[in-house]
Amino acid sequence: MEKKIFMIIDDDDDDRFFFKEVITEILNSAECIEAYDGADALNQLGKAEELPNFIFLDVNMPRMDGRKCLKELKRDAKLKSIPVIMYSTTFSRESINEFLKLGASSYLTKPTDVNKLPAQILEAVKDL
Repeated sequence: MEKKIFMIIDDDDDDRFFFKEVITEILNSAECIEAYDGADALNQLGKAEELPNFIFLDVNMPRMDGRKCLKELKRDAKLKSIPVIMYSTTFSRESINEFLKLGASSYLTKPTDVNKLPAQILEAVKDL
């Protein structure tokens, strides 16, 4: 597999740490970029020389939450084709439908057991 770049956008330091650890463990050639909220992510992406192949976007964050960030990502011609996987502890059927209508490719519920995260990430990106 060629090098894949993942971006995790999450205000929780631990969640970003575990996500990054899992990505680099399961995919040797993967790189993981981190952002602590939507505004930070858009700033980084605006300056990026190489764009991520996948964006995992937390829903609940201060400053710019996942919903607003998703809208901004999908408005930007340079960024709109990047698959965005919404990433949160809980989802309602309504929120899933809303995120998919806004352009999210998929969603992933954060596992309570970090050992389940590798399989969940691979499942989330396998068809994208």
